[in-house]
Order: sequence, then C-alpha cells, then structure tokens
Amino acid sequence: METYIFRKTIHRLPGKVIHAVPLPEPEVREGHSARREAGTICRDCGYQQVLVVTDTTLRSMGYDQAVTASLEATGIGYSVFSDIHSEPNPAIIEAGRRQALDTHAEAIIALGGGSVMDSCKMIAAGVKMPHLPVEALLLKFLPVPGKTLPLIMVPSTAGTGAEITVGAVVSNDKGAKGSTVLIGLNVTHVILDSELTIRAPRTVTAACGMDALSHCIEGVLGDVKPDEENMKMSLEGVKLILKNLPKVLKEPENTEARLAMCRAAMYGGNAINTQLAGYVHAFAHSIGSLYHMPHGQAISLMLMPVLEFQKEACKDKYAMMADYCGVKDFLQAVRDLMHEVGMDQIASPVRACDHEALIHMIAADSINYSAPVTFSNKDIRHVLEQITLL
Repeated sequence: METYIFRKTIHRLPGKVIHAVPLPEPEVREGHSARREAGTICRDCGYQQVLVVTDTTLRSMGYDQAVTASLEATGIGYSVFSDIHSEPNPAIIEAGRRQALDTHAEAIIALGGGSVMDSCKMIAAGVKMPHLPVEALLLKFLPVPGKTLPLIMVPSTAGTGAEITVGAVVSNDKGAKGSTVLIGLNVTHVILDSELTIRAPRTVTAACGMDALSHCIEGVLGDVKPDEENMKMSLEGVKLILKNLPKVLKEPENTEARLAMCRAAMYGGNAINTQLAGYVHAFAHSIGSLYHMPHGQAISLMLMPVLEFQKEACKDKYAMMADYCGVKDFLQAVRDLMHEVGMDQIASPVRACDHEALIHMIAADSINYSAPVTFSNKDIRHVLEQITLL
C-alpha cells in the first residue's frame, strides 16, 4: 500500500520534469527516396565531414548508398559506421564515438531503426565528452555541454519515434537496459523516406504500427497539460494509423500511406517527449524484459487490456479520439484495427508464478510516466490475470 500511495502522490512529477527538458525542433523533409537530400542538407549546414551510421542489415541491402552518393555529389567527406547489429551498448557507442573523433565528423547521419538512432544520440553526446568512459554517460539525465553533435535522423521504420525523442535506451555491460534522457540533444533534421519501409516484413510493419499507435494514444491520455499543438499531433497520429496501417499491409508500395505512417510515428515520438507514455508501456516493458518478447508484440498484447481497464476514467478522452478520428466507438475501432492487421492473436507468455515479479517491475516502471490512473498492485494483478497462460 505504501508504494501505491507514493506512486499516486508523484504521478504528475514525471510530466513536470520532462517539460523542463529542452526538446529538438528539427526541420522535417519527407518523400519517396527523400534520404537523397542528405547531401544538400549537409552542404547547406556547412559541414565538410560527417559520420553515416547504419546497421548491418540496411548496409547489406544498399540503402545507405543513396545517402553516401548524395554526400559525394555535394562534396561532403564521410565515413560509414555500420557495426550496429544489436541494441545499443557501451562497446557499440565507444566504437562509434572513436570513429567520429578520428574522422573529425561535424555531424552524424543516423540511418536505421530505434537501435541505430539511440546509438547515434549517445555517440553524439559522447563526442562532446571524449574524456568520459561510455559507462559514465549512462545516467538517468545526461547534460551535454553545448549540445550534442548535430544529428540528421533518417528512420527506416515507422514505429519508435526515436528520431525526435530525447531518450535513448541503452544496455550496460551486464546487459541491463536503462533509459538516458539527453539534455541538449541536437536533432537538426528528420528525413522521412517511405522507400525505406516498403521492404519491411508484414509482421514488422504491423508491430511498429501498433507501437506508434500506443505512443499517440497514451500521449492523449497522459495526465499532463500539453499545449494545443502537441495534443493535436497525438490525435492526428491516432487517426493516421487507424486509416493507413491496414492500407500499407494491403498495398505495401503505397507511398502516400507509407509516408502517413512515418509521420504518425514521429508524432508518437513527440507524444513521448511532451506527454510521456503510460501503463501499456509499463506492462509491455516488463513482460518484454522477463520473457524476451519483442516490444511491438508486447505492446499489442497489452494495449486492449489496459485501455479497457481504465475506460471509465478515460471515457471523455476516448470520446475525443473517436470524434477526431470519425469513428463511433474508439475502443472498438482499435479492436477492429488489431484484428485487421493480425495483431489481436499475440500469444501471451505470462505465467501465474511470475505475477509477483511482474507486479514489482510494472509498478517500478510506471513511476516514469504520468498515467491517467494509478494502478494498485491489485489492479496490476487483475490485468495480468486476463493474459495469463492457463
């Protein structure tokens, strides 16, 4: 009971803290093959040498070549760091920082998903503090003197919103994940390129879409006071996903729908920055960690149980989302979407014997958010029972 009272007492504090963190205000370019504008952006910014960071998969597919060709065409020197084959960890960050320092990079172009972009955030911060070991940078809040190295973000998936979030999820040397909020993150440009998402497997597209949807929904529901523009971005993100996620699965090469999903994912990233997440993420993070379940699947597993549990407290905002999206019943619209994209049949790994551990993990993770309802341990157990293996 004491921990519940503590969580309820401080539940608005994370929203106040995050509003004190300066947020990036990048210029956004979008279009099919828009990454080919990277060279022009760098030239206009006056950069002479940049570091292109991507992962082994995108490098093998040749998706970085459009970026490097644009740099060559505009006379920008570059080197490529593509040793990202897993989630960010100190070894990856140190290797990237060393290459950035050795090549005198003036900016970083991040081409990839959340792991690449989070790695680049930490590399860009680490370059400004070369005397510190990477482990010393893994703080809850990391102030960066004079801002990080400039970042040009080119997301290859439409899900995490990491292109604009001030946080970076990094594993320490022992493999434990933690989130670092960078104070002074300098994302100058975001390039939304629909071509990068076209060849993504159907299951990845669906899972990423559900992740983005959860960010936007929880942005609307958060117990914070966003300004009108930020609330509208979250609402628009929900609307875009309800309309376009089924479309991109039926028509994989529909570039307009792909761009709409990219835009929605970015709006979801904005929601994380300004309105935070909620219990969908607290449950998903904990279940994902305990059972090594992919994040998008864990989000899909938990979205409806959490939304249903808090529907009485959130009925006005559910009605607002229904009205904005032009649907009669918001919860039913989400159910219909999940069924249409095949994310309503996620197998639950949760076992009754793990409830106590999960309750502790979920309660601890929830302290990072300003959720509309504070779940008691009994509430958390009730939701877990709905998804527990018999």
